[in-house]
Amino acid sequence: MNKYELAVILRPDLDDEAKSAEVQKVQDLITRFNGTVDKIDDWGKKRLAYPIQKLNEGFYLFVDFSAEGTVPAEIESRVRIMENVIRYLIVRKEA
Repeated sequence: MNKYELAVILRPDLDDEAKSAEVQKVQDLITRFNGTVDKIDDWGKKRLAYPIQKLNEGFYLFVDFSAEGTVPAEIESRVRIMENVIRYLIVRKEA
């Protein structure tokens, strides 16, 4: 099992309920592929370095998880089509 970090930026116009639903979707994706969520770090709404899709702010979310080597590609393919996700990045953490 490798350790990974998933960084997600969500649309700034989401209410608390919709934001929680998106976080739950991400958690469900990880567990669906036999990964385990270690920690979720919610940074809240922050200003973006540059406009993305004509938006200047976004909700930053960092998810630390453990999974097999094939899981990040599966998660990435599904997060890519989530309509409330502006940007995402999965990186492998050093052991």
